[in-house]
Amino acid sequence: MSLIPIAEPRAKTTVASLREKKLRHEPITCLTAYDYASARLVDAAAIDIVLVGDSLAQAMLGYENTLSVTMDEMLHHAKAVRRGVRHALLVVDMPYGSYHVNADEAVRNAARFVKEAGAEAVKLEGGEKRADLIRRIIDAEIPVAGHIGLTPQSVNVMSGYKVQGKSLPDVERLMRDAVALDRAGVICIFLEGIPREVAAMISSEVGTPTIGIGAGLECDGQVLVFHDILNLTFGAPAKFVRRYGDAAALITDAVQHFAADVRTRQYPSDDESYHLPKETQAALETIADRKRALRR
Repeated sequence: MSLIPIAEPRAKTTVASLREKKLRHEPITCLTAYDYASARLVDAAAIDIVLVGDSLAQAMLGYENTLSVTMDEMLHHAKAVRRGVRHALLVVDMPYGSYHVNADEAVRNAARFVKEAGAEAVKLEGGEKRADLIRRIIDAEIPVAGHIGLTPQSVNVMSGYKVQGKSLPDVERLMRDAVALDRAGVICIFLEGIPREVAAMISSEVGTPTIGIGAGLECDGQVLVFHDILNLTFGAPAKFVRRYGDAAALITDAVQHFAADVRTRQYPSDDESYHLPKETQAALETIADRKRALRR
């Protein structure tokens, strides 16, 4: 008689295991999640990193960009995601303004994500100019993920969401930023909206894993927004977005069917309704019979 093999328990993704994946040339997977349900589903799919991105500003809260989302809003969603994640590494974006005033405030805010929301790392945008701040946060025993290239919190400075690193000086700047983050000790570097060739150069130059979003195949891993891959963003997707499902169509169809069933009294059915116990029903019928008799 053949024995059914027992599935190996899934290992917890850690800061160390991310570097091991880079050394073994194993691609790293990362998706955003903003609530308990999406976190449960993403974690169950064996994704390595769950990112509570400040993109929840648009995806969940309807803001125009990421600049408006607050610490309290990020904490609220991060707490919900924490309850749904068991195996992935949980990384949370530090929102605009939470690390821009001074280093002490930045460390306090980073610590809030760890203490109040169970984050295992925080992510902040910027290269060389953030290196000293990143060291301060790491000194507080908080792992940090870097983010360079197209940095959405700098949308006003960049005059829109534009691909970065097209000119030679810009390529050199990105290389300096990546090296500075690597030396500062980040756990990974998110590369957004940069030419594939530049991302390949960075990925081969630094020891820390690179996670691409619109940065080509040569990155050590890839990240996309949960709502983007499921067509839940209500707009034209960026060039790098691949849609893997159409949740918008599924949800719309389900809601329309529900509304139609209610309007035509096909919902709820008798089987979907609760009923009185037979004894109670019989007692009520007896009371009704007595009332009818008295009215005669």
